[in-house]
Amino acid sequence: MDNLLITGGAGFIGSNFVRYLREKSPDRGIIVLDLLTYAGNRTSLNGIDNVELVVGDIRDTDLVRELLTRRKIDTIVHFAAESHVDRSIEGPDAFIDTNIIGTHSLLKAAKAEWLDAGTGRPHRFHNISTDEVFGSLEPDEPAFSETTPYAPNSPYSASKASADHLVRAYHHTFGLVTTTTNCSNNYGPYQFPEKLIPLFIIRALHGQKLPIYGDGMNVRDWLHVADHCRAIEACLHHGLPGETYNVGGGEELPNIKVVDEICAAVDAAFASDPRLADRFPAAPAAQGRSSSELKSYVTDRKGHDRRYAIDERKARAELNYAPERDFAQGLRETIAWYLANEGWWQPLMSNPAD
Repeated sequence: MDNLLITGGAGFIGSNFVRYLREKSPDRGIIVLDLLTYAGNRTSLNGIDNVELVVGDIRDTDLVRELLTRRKIDTIVHFAAESHVDRSIEGPDAFIDTNIIGTHSLLKAAKAEWLDAGTGRPHRFHNISTDEVFGSLEPDEPAFSETTPYAPNSPYSASKASADHLVRAYHHTFGLVTTTTNCSNNYGPYQFPEKLIPLFIIRALHGQKLPIYGDGMNVRDWLHVADHCRAIEACLHHGLPGETYNVGGGEELPNIKVVDEICAAVDAAFASDPRLADRFPAAPAAQGRSSSELKSYVTDRKGHDRRYAIDERKARAELNYAPERDFAQGLRETIAWYLANEGWWQPLMSNPAD
């Protein structure tokens, strides 16, 4: 693993992985390929030394092949994806184009360079996937394992399931060395503020309603992005070719519990730092009130999966992976980051005071 191509490396998880990898391996060659659509932000890579950003489309097979050849890349870590379920319901086409056709373009380029050209170079194509491909669990059902049948319920999860199947096929048919990790809900620094945790942090700071789908009892496993990065690196080093590994944070929480934790943590931050009241005067916490008064229940999302849960015993046994942060610690760190980095997220908000 000398030279890596990281697709979607200016996005949330991708940029965190670039930072993590650069700190662990200062001399490793890292190329980021990112189209810089709305969720890709070149400022997420600020301050990282010796990382080349190539602004381009993963569907451009010739560009990918040229990068693999010219930069002697032996590892692709594929993050690039459309990932917001609500957007996939409103406009599925972009998800098909990026997540399925884009993944196939990368696989074609990797096969052409690493197999057809006969370089004999050891290689790895690592695919970042999601637990959403497994569908929805009832409260008493066992957690998703690597043998759980795929049953995606949204255009987003269906497109990711299709990508996973293509990766599997290129390994079994052509011998491409691949691995896939299916992760649970990530949170942490540099997450685009359309996802629940950063969105609700920012809305609480501006005194905006916190819209909770349905009864708020949809359950998710929460994984801090730093733990996810550790799991990916472990998979690159120890994952067996053709295998898949589930990666979770080990903490199932209903959405309403997550929202309550956000509200309590924001209130605690204001209580410990009076200067925040001057920066965010519209926040209930700035006036000595509770952020929880902003909670508002709205009509549930179409096809909203009830529960996800991760059985990560395989990753623990074969990759020696285990999460290091519990949710309470990770959330405190995340809120502290968003408070300290308003200059990063403020330009991404069309009008945060609405």
